Amino acid sequence: MRAIPVASVALLGAAALSACVPAGAVGSNTFGFTVSPATVAPGGQVTLGVGRTEAGCRGRVTVTSPVFDTVTIPRHESSATARVDRDARRGAVYPVTFACRDKTGTVDLTIAGGGSHHPTDEPWRDKGVHAGQGGSVAGFDLKQIGFGAALIAGAVGTAYHLSRRRSGEDRA
Repeated sequence: MRAIPVASVALLGAAALSACVPAGAVGSNTFGFTVSPATVAPGGQVTLGVGRTEAGCRGRVTVTSPVFDTVTIPRHESSATARVDRDARRGAVYPVTFACRDKTGTVDLTIAGGGSHHPTDEPWRDKGVHAGQGGSVAGFDLKQIGFGAALIAGAVGTAYHLSRRRSGEDRA
């Protein structure tokens, strides 16, 4: 009888933690090269990152892609930014190639929006809330992530404690 509340708490905790993980937030490969966000709108900005320790890159890194100009990440920097061309095809996946001495790596960059957008003459189309870009995971704050994890752990611990306490009262 005691296993049912414990299993319920464990499953709810696992579900809550898995819901907190963003899917597809950063594109990366085994060399530590990253493109963030991994999906961007045409004309948007991406951050190109180099994990210096994983990649073994000691010098500058050259980053190329068909959807933005060539970017060079200096020797003592770990990232740079690039602006995606406004005419990038929506829904397409483009390679982003990182070159560092004898190592190269490729990361996929997806252009947001699979369908084509054609403005219409309907006046109601221009009204409504314009709420920004959406879909990007810019500005991760480690303090907020840690606080959220602590809240989840506290909720799971409280539920476990209450389920143990209640099963103890049932026996008396």
